[in-house]
Amino acid sequence: MSGETELRVTFFPPLYLQRRIWVLDVLRREKVTEIVDIGCGEGQLLAVLCQPASSLPPPNALASPSDATSTTLEAGDLNLHPTRIAGLDISSHALASAIEDTSPAAANASYTRWEPLQVNIWHGGLEIFNQTFVNAECIVATEVVEHLPEIILADFAPMIMGVYHPRLLLVTTPSYGFNARFSPPGLTNTATGFPDPTKRTDRVFRHHDHKFEWTIEEFREWCKGIAQEWGYDVDTTTIGRAQEKDEWGRDEELGGASQVAAFKRLEGEAWATTREEKSTQMKERSRSQKEHRLLETHHYDAHVRAGNRGSAEEITKAVLDKFEEWEEAQLRLEEIWFVEEIGAMCGGWFEVLIEAVEGSAKFDLQRRKGQRRGDWLVLLVGGGPGKKKTTSEWAPEQPTIDLFEEVLQEGYRSEDDPGFDWGSGLYASDSGVDLSWDISKDDNAWGRQSAWTYDSSDDVVESWGRWSTLSAAWDLDRP
Repeated sequence: MSGETELRVTFFPPLYLQRRIWVLDVLRREKVTEIVDIGCGEGQLLAVLCQPASSLPPPNALASPSDATSTTLEAGDLNLHPTRIAGLDISSHALASAIEDTSPAAANASYTRWEPLQVNIWHGGLEIFNQTFVNAECIVATEVVEHLPEIILADFAPMIMGVYHPRLLLVTTPSYGFNARFSPPGLTNTATGFPDPTKRTDRVFRHHDHKFEWTIEEFREWCKGIAQEWGYDVDTTTIGRAQEKDEWGRDEELGGASQVAAFKRLEGEAWATTREEKSTQMKERSRSQKEHRLLETHHYDAHVRAGNRGSAEEITKAVLDKFEEWEEAQLRLEEIWFVEEIGAMCGGWFEVLIEAVEGSAKFDLQRRKGQRRGDWLVLLVGGGPGKKKTTSEWAPEQPTIDLFEEVLQEGYRSEDDPGFDWGSGLYASDSGVDLSWDISKDDNAWGRQSAWTYDSSDDVVESWGRWSTLSAAWDLDRP
C-alpha cells in the first residue's frame, strides 16, 4: 500500500505511558510491595518504582478512626510502597541502562525517602529458574510475549505461573486487530509494517522482532487457558484509543492498540499442590541450564526518623515558625509537608501533619471536597504580618483536578462504580504503559506519525515522562 493511504493514528498520553498507567494503577490498588519485571529492558518501570513515596502509609491509629470526629482522611493511602523490586532481561546492553537509572544516585532527590528499598538487576532468559522469584507478590511482563520464540513461549506459563506462582501477573501485548486502524478497509499496511517473519501467517506486524500478534479473541483464549491450567482468575481488556476518529466507524470494533491481562492467583492447598506437581519437571530442567547472573544490587535507606513521630506540640511549633519565617497568613498543606524537618517530625506520616494542624487552635485547615490534599489551605488564626498571598492564589474556587485525574476520567473508574473490574480498572469501552521491547521508540514503525510515535514537541513528551514518574506512581495528594 502506498504512503498516501496510511492513516494518521496518534495517542495521548503516548501508548507506552498508557500501558504504564495501567500497570501502576493495578499495583497501587492491590497494594503491591514486591515486583519482578520480566523483560525489563532499560528499566523504565523499575526507575519509576524507585521514586520515593511522598509519605508513609497511614499508621493504624489514624487509618481506622474510632469516632466520627477524627481528623483522619476519608480515603485510604494511594501511594505505592515497594520494598523489593527486580528486573530480568536477556540484553546486557539494555540492563546497563537499567542499572544506571535505578541507582540511588539517579533517584529523584526532591522527595525525602521514608521507606527502604532493594533493587536487583538480573541477566538471563525467562525460561531459566531463579529461586528468588518464587512466590513473588507480582510479576510484570509488558510487551514481552510477542517477542518470544515458540519454544520459549511454551515455557512462559509453566515457569511464571507454575514455578514462581506470583499472587499477581500483569501482561500486555499488541492487539493485532487494531492494526487495521492504520489503513482504509480492505487494505494492509505493507509499506511500514512488517510481514510475519515466521511465515506462518500473512499478517503484517508492528515490529520486525514480533513472532506473532494476537487478535482480541486469540489473546483472551490464551489467557483463559493458562489461567485455568495454573489456577488463576484473569481479566482481559484493551487500552489505547486513537485520538483521531476513524471515518469508517471502526473504533469500537477494533478496540485499543494494546491488550492487557491481570491474573490473580487462586488460593488453597489443592491448587498449590497442582502447581508444584505440574511445574516440577520445568524446575528440574532449568536447573541444568546456565543460572541468571545478578549484575547489580541497589540499597535505598529510609530517613532516620521514618516511623518515629514527634509530639503534636513540636509539630505545631515548627509549622508556626514557618508561617513567621515566610511572613505568611496562609499556606498550602503541601508547602508545609515538603519542609523536610516538618516531615521528619511527623515520622513520614502525612496524616500526622493533618492531625497536628487540625488539633491546634492556632490554625484553621480549609478542606475542600474534590480538592487535592496538598492544596488544602492552612490559615493562621488571627492572620499574620505579611499576608503576601491571597486565598484565590492558593485555592481556586473550582475544585482542582490534576492531569492524572483527567486521564482517569477518560477510561478508568473507581472501585465503587458498578461493574468495576479489579484486574483492569477500566471502562468496558477502554481508555486509552512498556518498558522493555518498546517499539514506541522506533520512529520508523508505521511511519512518522503512527501508533508508536508522538507528534508533539520534546518538552511535552518530557513533561509526560516527569509526570508519569512522580504523579502517576506516587500521588500524595488525592483524598
